[in-house]
Amino acid sequence: MDFAFDPHTEQLRARLLDFMESHVHPAEPVYHEQLDALDDPWAWDSVPVLAELRAEARRRGLWNLFLPGEHGAGLTNLQYAPLAEITGRSPLAPPALNCSAPDTGNMEVLSLFGTEAQRKQWLEPLLEGEIRSSFAMTEPAVASSDATNISTRIERDGDHYVINGRKWWITGAMNPNARIFIVMGKTDPTADRHRQQSMILVPRDTPGVEVVRGMEVFGYDDRDHGGHAELVFTDVRVPAENLIGNEGDGFAIAQARLGPGRIHHCMRSIGVAERAIELMCARAEERVAFGKPLADQGVIRDWIAEARVRVEQLRLLVLKTAWLMDTVGNKGAHTEIQAIKIATPATVQWILDKAIQVHGAGGLSQDFPLARAYASIRTLRFADGPDETHKNALARAELRRQARKREETR
Repeated sequence: MDFAFDPHTEQLRARLLDFMESHVHPAEPVYHEQLDALDDPWAWDSVPVLAELRAEARRRGLWNLFLPGEHGAGLTNLQYAPLAEITGRSPLAPPALNCSAPDTGNMEVLSLFGTEAQRKQWLEPLLEGEIRSSFAMTEPAVASSDATNISTRIERDGDHYVINGRKWWITGAMNPNARIFIVMGKTDPTADRHRQQSMILVPRDTPGVEVVRGMEVFGYDDRDHGGHAELVFTDVRVPAENLIGNEGDGFAIAQARLGPGRIHHCMRSIGVAERAIELMCARAEERVAFGKPLADQGVIRDWIAEARVRVEQLRLLVLKTAWLMDTVGNKGAHTEIQAIKIATPATVQWILDKAIQVHGAGGLSQDFPLARAYASIRTLRFADGPDETHKNALARAELRRQARKREETR
């Protein structure tokens, strides 16, 4: 087996690592200082230093790396995986490269399923980093782990659709530059349960769209990437041509969107884990307790060794999944996509927990990135589907596979 990256990937990795070291990491404290000084605290993408980083990223050819095909950088999932890992080391890196969620998933949807007019109006400015977007699926009134539960209505009225419903945890929607929402709702509640849903484009300034409040995650408002909002749609009218695909395509489009989204989260999370291990080792070397450095304590060494083993196992599984997505498609890699979605947050959460413990009370503070990273990774156990949903589906598929094996040997 060949575990080496191809020459193009290695070239991009070198370019990206240099960009991270020379520009992104030094910009982190500057970014937060400038964000705190904004008149609108949610307008994260108007921070001056971020504009400088984006210009530099474009100059270096590090722009829209996530998107395959003619609209993006043309990389495969396997080529993008190590690059996404590197960007995961800093929350500032994905937006600097125009590779941050939920814009990435929305651009993928528009690229794959949008009309020429929809791409012209919304995909092009998103690709240029001129605007932001949000994906409105989750709802407070239903168990959104089952996407077929969605109750928001999208009803045809002549040349328009009328939307009514309530959404929450809509990432990025607090940012005033999130100009377009992709809203998922039901167009036909009487259809087959997987054909009831549709997706439609709703401009932010459409009458009847209300941003009710920002949502906090473990006390963090996440305003450094646009926050998470609760939204209400009251008799919101948009042209019929704003529908993405056909009526009833919403569930299938959501699955197509979530596949790459899940693996991108996992790729970046490995970068989070690597930075946590670095911080844990540095802290263990410099702090002395009971007469010797923490690094000489047996329990600390056990944590460090275990962290290295776990992250190496995880990386191989993520890379295998990326390779399968490229070779047999997202559907063929479905089991592996579920597996990394289960394994990644739990593994990285464990590593972050040990890194926080090594840092003592400092690990809980704003002086280190660990507490915020822990909150983010814990949240990932819900995002794109909770652990339990993926485990249930994975076990069901495994039971079927084992049953087929038994039948074949009879």
